[in-house]
Amino acid sequence: MSENVFNAYSGYYDLLYRDKDYAGEAAYIVRLLKQHGINHGSLLEFGSGTGKHGRLLAELGYQVHGVERSEEMVALTEQGNGFTCESGDICNVQVGRTFDAVLSLFHVISYQTTNASLNAVFARAAEHLEPGGIFIFDFWYSPAVYAQQPSVRVKRLVDENVEIVRIAEPEIHTNENRVDVHYTIFATDPLTGRVQTLKEKHPMRHFSLPELDLLAETHGFARVGTEEFMTGNKPGESTWGVCITLKRI
Repeated sequence: MSENVFNAYSGYYDLLYRDKDYAGEAAYIVRLLKQHGINHGSLLEFGSGTGKHGRLLAELGYQVHGVERSEEMVALTEQGNGFTCESGDICNVQVGRTFDAVLSLFHVISYQTTNASLNAVFARAAEHLEPGGIFIFDFWYSPAVYAQQPSVRVKRLVDENVEIVRIAEPEIHTNENRVDVHYTIFATDPLTGRVQTLKEKHPMRHFSLPELDLLAETHGFARVGTEEFMTGNKPGESTWGVCITLKRI
Protein backbone atom coordinates (compact mmCIF):
# COMPACT_ATOMS: atom_id res chain seq x y z
CA MET A 1 0.00 0.00 0.00
CA SER A 2 1.46 3.33 -1.03
CA GLU A 3 2.00 6.17 1.41
CA ASN A 4 -0.78 8.15 -0.30
CA VAL A 5 -3.20 5.29 0.31
CA PHE A 6 -2.21 5.11 3.98
CA ASN A 7 -2.85 8.84 4.26
CA ALA A 8 -6.32 8.62 2.65
CA TYR A 9 -7.15 5.54 4.73
CA SER A 10 -6.24 7.29 7.98
CA GLY A 11 -9.45 9.34 7.97
CA TYR A 12 -11.57 6.20 8.42
CA TYR A 13 -9.05 3.95 10.16
CA ASP A 14 -10.34 4.18 13.73
CA LEU A 15 -13.96 3.68 12.64
CA LEU A 16 -13.11 0.65 10.50
CA TYR A 17 -11.34 -0.99 13.43
CA ARG A 18 -13.42 0.26 16.35
CA ASP A 19 -14.45 -3.35 17.09
CA LYS A 20 -10.83 -4.47 17.36
CA ASP A 21 -9.94 -5.60 20.89
CA TYR A 22 -6.98 -3.27 21.42
CA ALA A 23 -7.12 -3.65 25.21
CA GLY A 24 -7.11 -7.43 24.98
CA GLU A 25 -4.26 -7.38 22.47
CA ALA A 26 -2.18 -5.07 24.66
CA ALA A 27 -2.72 -7.37 27.63
CA TYR A 28 -1.72 -10.34 25.47
CA ILE A 29 1.52 -8.61 24.41
CA VAL A 30 2.30 -7.83 28.05
CA ARG A 31 1.91 -11.52 28.88
CA LEU A 32 4.43 -12.37 26.16
CA LEU A 33 6.81 -9.69 27.37
CA LYS A 34 6.62 -10.94 30.95
CA GLN A 35 7.27 -14.50 29.82
CA HIS A 36 10.67 -13.22 28.69
CA GLY A 37 11.39 -11.20 31.81
CA ILE A 38 10.34 -7.80 30.47
CA ASN A 39 8.06 -6.66 33.27
CA HIS A 40 8.62 -2.97 32.48
CA GLY A 41 10.97 -0.95 30.32
CA SER A 42 11.12 0.49 26.81
CA LEU A 43 9.31 -0.71 23.70
CA LEU A 44 9.74 0.33 20.07
CA GLU A 45 6.63 -0.20 17.95
CA PHE A 46 7.00 -0.55 14.16
CA GLY A 47 3.79 0.63 12.48
CA SER A 48 2.09 2.34 15.42
CA GLY A 49 -0.97 3.58 13.46
CA THR A 50 -2.97 6.06 15.52
CA GLY A 51 -1.28 4.88 18.72
CA LYS A 52 -3.95 2.71 20.30
CA HIS A 53 -1.67 -0.21 21.14
CA GLY A 54 1.11 2.12 22.24
CA ARG A 55 -1.02 4.16 24.61
CA LEU A 56 -2.49 1.04 26.22
CA LEU A 57 0.96 -0.49 26.68
CA ALA A 58 2.10 2.77 28.28
CA GLU A 59 -0.84 2.58 30.69
CA LEU A 60 0.35 -0.92 31.57
CA GLY A 61 3.73 0.39 32.69
CA TYR A 62 5.96 0.56 29.61
CA GLN A 63 7.69 3.45 27.87
CA VAL A 64 6.63 3.15 24.21
CA HIS A 65 7.93 4.90 21.10
CA GLY A 66 6.09 4.33 17.83
CA VAL A 67 7.20 4.72 14.24
CA GLU A 68 4.39 5.22 11.69
CA ARG A 69 4.71 5.87 7.98
CA SER A 70 1.51 7.89 7.63
CA GLU A 71 1.96 11.50 8.72
CA GLU A 72 -1.84 11.81 8.93
CA MET A 73 -2.05 8.94 11.42
CA VAL A 74 0.73 10.46 13.49
CA ALA A 75 -1.19 13.75 13.49
CA LEU A 76 -4.24 11.92 14.87
CA THR A 77 -2.21 10.29 17.64
CA GLU A 78 -2.43 11.44 21.25
CA GLN A 79 1.09 11.43 22.69
CA GLY A 80 2.26 11.71 26.27
CA ASN A 81 2.11 9.71 29.52
CA GLY A 82 4.67 7.19 28.39
CA PHE A 83 3.86 7.10 24.67
CA THR A 84 5.59 9.04 21.88
CA CYS A 85 5.70 8.49 18.14
CA GLU A 86 7.28 9.81 14.99
CA SER A 87 6.62 9.66 11.28
CA GLY A 88 9.09 7.37 9.55
CA ASP A 89 9.73 4.31 7.42
CA ILE A 90 10.46 1.18 9.46
CA CYS A 91 12.79 0.00 6.70
CA ASN A 92 15.30 2.77 7.44
CA VAL A 93 14.38 4.33 10.79
CA GLN A 94 17.21 5.14 13.20
CA VAL A 95 15.87 6.15 16.60
CA GLY A 96 19.37 6.41 18.08
CA ARG A 97 18.93 4.14 21.10
CA THR A 98 18.10 0.57 22.01
CA PHE A 99 14.95 -0.85 23.58
CA ASP A 100 13.99 -3.86 25.64
CA ALA A 101 11.66 -5.09 22.89
CA VAL A 102 10.55 -4.25 19.37
CA LEU A 103 6.90 -4.85 18.44
CA SER A 104 5.19 -4.92 15.06
CA LEU A 105 1.47 -5.62 15.34
CA PHE A 106 -1.61 -5.88 13.14
CA HIS A 107 0.22 -7.72 10.33
CA VAL A 108 2.66 -4.90 9.58
CA ILE A 109 5.28 -7.52 8.68
CA SER A 110 2.93 -8.97 6.05
CA TYR A 111 2.92 -5.57 4.34
CA GLN A 112 6.64 -6.08 3.67
CA THR A 113 6.14 -7.92 0.40
CA THR A 114 9.69 -7.77 -0.98
CA ASN A 115 12.77 -9.54 0.29
CA ALA A 116 14.56 -6.19 0.45
CA SER A 117 11.95 -4.62 2.74
CA LEU A 118 11.79 -7.71 4.96
CA ASN A 119 15.54 -7.80 5.40
CA ALA A 120 15.55 -4.08 6.12
CA VAL A 121 12.87 -4.33 8.84
CA PHE A 122 14.61 -7.28 10.52
CA ALA A 123 17.90 -5.37 10.39
CA ARG A 124 16.32 -2.29 11.96
CA ALA A 125 14.78 -4.42 14.72
CA ALA A 126 18.15 -6.00 15.46
CA GLU A 127 19.88 -2.60 15.56
CA HIS A 128 17.44 -1.34 18.18
CA LEU A 129 17.91 -4.30 20.53
CA GLU A 130 20.72 -5.39 22.81
CA PRO A 131 21.51 -9.13 23.02
CA GLY A 132 18.63 -10.77 24.87
CA GLY A 133 16.07 -8.23 23.63
CA ILE A 134 13.02 -9.57 21.86
CA PHE A 135 11.14 -8.89 18.64
CA ILE A 136 7.42 -9.75 18.64
CA PHE A 137 5.26 -9.61 15.52
CA ASP A 138 2.16 -11.19 13.98
CA PHE A 139 1.62 -12.13 10.34
CA TRP A 140 -0.50 -14.04 7.84
CA TYR A 141 0.34 -17.75 8.03
CA SER A 142 0.88 -19.57 4.71
CA PRO A 143 -0.67 -22.94 5.67
CA ALA A 144 -3.97 -21.23 6.54
CA VAL A 145 -3.96 -19.05 3.41
CA TYR A 146 -3.48 -22.10 1.17
CA ALA A 147 -5.93 -24.30 3.08
CA GLN A 148 -8.78 -21.80 3.40
CA GLN A 149 -8.28 -19.38 0.48
CA PRO A 150 -9.15 -15.67 0.95
CA SER A 151 -12.71 -14.67 0.02
CA VAL A 152 -14.67 -11.51 -0.76
CA ARG A 153 -15.77 -9.71 2.42
CA VAL A 154 -18.04 -6.74 3.11
CA LYS A 155 -17.90 -4.56 6.22
CA ARG A 156 -20.49 -1.92 7.14
CA LEU A 157 -20.01 0.69 9.87
CA VAL A 158 -21.66 3.93 10.92
CA ASP A 159 -21.10 6.73 13.42
CA GLU A 160 -22.49 10.25 13.82
CA ASN A 161 -20.28 11.57 11.02
CA VAL A 162 -20.15 8.93 8.31
CA GLU A 163 -21.53 5.65 7.01
CA ILE A 164 -18.90 3.25 5.67
CA VAL A 165 -19.22 0.24 3.37
CA ARG A 166 -15.94 -1.53 2.63
CA ILE A 167 -15.66 -4.33 0.08
CA ALA A 168 -12.51 -6.48 0.16
CA GLU A 169 -11.71 -8.54 -2.95
CA PRO A 170 -8.62 -10.81 -2.86
CA GLU A 171 -6.27 -11.47 -5.77
CA ILE A 172 -4.03 -14.46 -5.03
CA HIS A 173 -0.44 -14.65 -6.28
CA THR A 174 0.48 -18.22 -5.40
CA ASN A 175 4.10 -18.16 -6.56
CA GLU A 176 4.86 -14.96 -4.64
CA ASN A 177 3.26 -15.91 -1.28
CA ARG A 178 1.15 -12.78 -1.67
CA VAL A 179 -2.50 -11.78 -1.64
CA ASP A 180 -3.43 -8.38 -3.06
CA VAL A 181 -6.55 -7.24 -1.20
CA HIS A 182 -8.47 -4.75 -3.33
CA TYR A 183 -10.59 -2.49 -1.13
CA THR A 184 -13.44 -0.30 -2.31
CA ILE A 185 -14.68 2.07 0.40
CA PHE A 186 -17.93 4.02 0.09
CA ALA A 187 -18.15 6.79 2.70
CA THR A 188 -21.53 8.50 2.90
CA ASP A 189 -22.26 11.75 4.72
CA PRO A 190 -25.55 10.99 6.55
CA LEU A 191 -26.65 14.65 6.41
CA THR A 192 -26.02 15.44 2.75
CA GLY A 193 -25.98 11.98 1.19
CA ARG A 194 -22.68 12.80 -0.50
CA VAL A 195 -20.62 9.69 -1.21
CA GLN A 196 -16.83 9.56 -1.33
CA THR A 197 -15.30 6.50 -2.97
CA LEU A 198 -11.80 5.26 -2.22
CA LYS A 199 -10.06 2.40 -3.97
CA GLU A 200 -6.97 0.81 -2.44
CA LYS A 201 -4.75 -2.19 -2.95
CA HIS A 202 -3.18 -3.82 0.11
CA PRO A 203 -0.49 -6.32 -0.95
CA MET A 204 -0.12 -8.84 1.90
CA ARG A 205 2.65 -11.42 2.07
CA HIS A 206 2.13 -14.61 4.04
CA PHE A 207 4.90 -16.66 5.61
CA SER A 208 5.90 -20.16 6.61
CA LEU A 209 7.92 -20.80 9.76
CA PRO A 210 11.06 -22.05 7.92
CA GLU A 211 11.04 -18.85 5.84
CA LEU A 212 10.94 -16.68 8.95
CA ASP A 213 13.55 -18.82 10.70
CA LEU A 214 15.97 -18.13 7.84
CA LEU A 215 15.31 -14.40 8.12
CA ALA A 216 15.76 -14.55 11.87
CA GLU A 217 19.07 -16.40 11.70
CA THR A 218 20.36 -14.03 9.03
CA HIS A 219 19.81 -11.05 11.34
CA GLY A 220 21.01 -12.56 14.60
CA PHE A 221 17.74 -13.79 16.08
CA ALA A 222 16.50 -17.12 17.38
CA ARG A 223 12.81 -18.05 17.46
CA VAL A 224 11.71 -18.64 21.06
CA GLY A 225 7.92 -18.51 20.74
CA THR A 226 5.28 -19.40 18.14
CA GLU A 227 1.53 -19.38 18.68
CA GLU A 228 -1.82 -18.24 17.38
CA PHE A 229 -2.22 -14.54 18.05
CA MET A 230 -4.23 -13.91 21.24
CA THR A 231 -5.18 -17.54 21.97
CA GLY A 232 -1.71 -19.01 22.44
CA ASN A 233 -2.79 -22.14 20.54
CA LYS A 234 -0.47 -24.12 18.30
CA PRO A 235 -0.66 -22.78 14.70
CA GLY A 236 -2.31 -24.89 12.04
CA GLU A 237 -4.25 -24.74 8.79
CA SER A 238 -7.03 -22.74 10.46
CA THR A 239 -4.65 -20.13 11.92
CA TRP A 240 -4.56 -16.97 9.81
CA GLY A 241 -2.79 -14.86 12.41
CA VAL A 242 0.38 -16.24 14.01
CA CYS A 243 2.55 -14.43 16.55
CA ILE A 244 6.27 -15.05 16.78
CA THR A 245 8.77 -14.04 19.46
CA LEU A 246 12.41 -13.75 18.41
CA LYS A 247 15.34 -13.22 20.76
CA ARG A 248 18.36 -11.16 19.77
CA ILE A 249 21.43 -13.38 20.12
